[in-house]
Amino acid sequence: MAHGNKDLTPRTEDRWQALHDFADERSTDGGLRAWMTILDASITTLEKAAWQGRALAEQTRTAWRLVESGASDMATECQQLAAEVGRWPARLKRLGITGWMLTKVAASYRFWGTRSAFIPMTQRDAALQALHRKNARRFRDTSLKQGGAFLKIGQLLSTRPDLLPQAWVDELAVLQDQAAPEPFEQVRAVLEADFGKPLAELFAEFDAEPLACASIGQVHRARLHDGREVAVKVQRPGLADIIEMDLALLGIFLDSVSSLLPPTDTPTIVAEIERSVRDELDYVSETRMTRIMHHELAKVPGVRAPEPVKALCSARVMTSEFIHGRKFTTVLDEARAAGDSTTVDRLLYALLDVYFHQVLRLGMFQADPHPGNLLVSNEGDLVLLDFGCTALFSSDPVSGDRRAGYFRVLQAAIIGDSQTIASQLNTLGFATRSGDPATLLAFSEALLKQFRDAAMRGAEGAEWPSPEMLAATARELLHQASSDPVDTLPADFILLARVFGSLSGLFMHYQPRIDVARCLLPYLMAPEEQAA
Repeated sequence: MAHGNKDLTPRTEDRWQALHDFADERSTDGGLRAWMTILDASITTLEKAAWQGRALAEQTRTAWRLVESGASDMATECQQLAAEVGRWPARLKRLGITGWMLTKVAASYRFWGTRSAFIPMTQRDAALQALHRKNARRFRDTSLKQGGAFLKIGQLLSTRPDLLPQAWVDELAVLQDQAAPEPFEQVRAVLEADFGKPLAELFAEFDAEPLACASIGQVHRARLHDGREVAVKVQRPGLADIIEMDLALLGIFLDSVSSLLPPTDTPTIVAEIERSVRDELDYVSETRMTRIMHHELAKVPGVRAPEPVKALCSARVMTSEFIHGRKFTTVLDEARAAGDSTTVDRLLYALLDVYFHQVLRLGMFQADPHPGNLLVSNEGDLVLLDFGCTALFSSDPVSGDRRAGYFRVLQAAIIGDSQTIASQLNTLGFATRSGDPATLLAFSEALLKQFRDAAMRGAEGAEWPSPEMLAATARELLHQASSDPVDTLPADFILLARVFGSLSGLFMHYQPRIDVARCLLPYLMAPEEQAA
């Protein structure tokens, strides 16, 4: 049916409706309306990919016309075409697998609206939870099969029990360290190629079965000839090409859903996510960061990071000391089930303390704190793993020492100094469309209010917001951002927000009774103490 000249651009209120639905209805239906809108946009990804295929066909015709005319740039055009054609079979295969999964998930949620009308009220909640679990398994299985950047998305989703239905969080938890392993012979080939020696000369013992498998690499337990136990992290072969392909596909997806999100500095957000994913391929940098963090985190009571073994680290391999322990959330779940609130409070206090130490004192922080990267050692220490995604606050002529800038924002938030907050955020590079700081102040209030309240409450301990309180805050922020959006965000804030978003999910889920003021005040009183 032809639409003529009818304006099909969504009205502002329509574009925001899905997000308002999510904030209003999450407590009763898991935000199904918002989920449906996002899934519809996911299907649009396939349509855009099809149009990219048509563009490829046009590029082929252009190259052929150049061949016929003998144009001087024929060779360059044909080389570019050959590279693009070579990528498309794998790209289309990945699109087909992922798109079919999204289609099934979307269709099942669409059908729920009709199906639920015929389910007795007493059985409706259980039926909805079963549907959530079924769809979460679909997403999990596809992520495990696809690997690459899709697995990273699943890991990120698994850390947000404050936002997603519990069934999704439970099912996606396996993505944190249980991706499909690479065959051992490929692992052996990487080790022997990078170090130029047979495996038996490199290690006295090497366990062929990996301890953990993630999106970028897998970890094997081994023993050196001097008797030391080590963890050997080996990057998946050919991963660089897969990551670049996935980032291209995710770019299509983000373009599809951009109109559903609050207007903001999307290009910076996307660029920073892409940069952080690519950085995780750089094991040389990760080894350097791990060595620094091993030294610096030893200064934080009850916290450890492994020490790398320099002679057995390369561009695709990182070997470090083996620390015996168990997954962070497993220990928390067992302690909570046993009524051991002391252990829950102690471990989450240590987690908060170590991130204050990294952000406010070191000016660098591990930016991927999903539970697969956190252990509790046999001695009861919190262990941080995987520094492939590490953010550093730089200094520049305009914004100066950025660590100090964020520190001053926190100081001002504690005492309620809005004028200083607005000035510092402007210096750091935040900007609203109008230039008025109201939206920035609203977001800083939402992010930092908990710390101010905790500082005032002192030893009584923090009270973490409920899902209903979170939804009310989300509604207020959405209305504020829609009227005057944040158009410019500094790149270093993207990973900072990612970290504290993940941490807030853990704190809201476990509701620890900890004295945030006691944790925070030493950093507020001694900001000059920084790492060398």
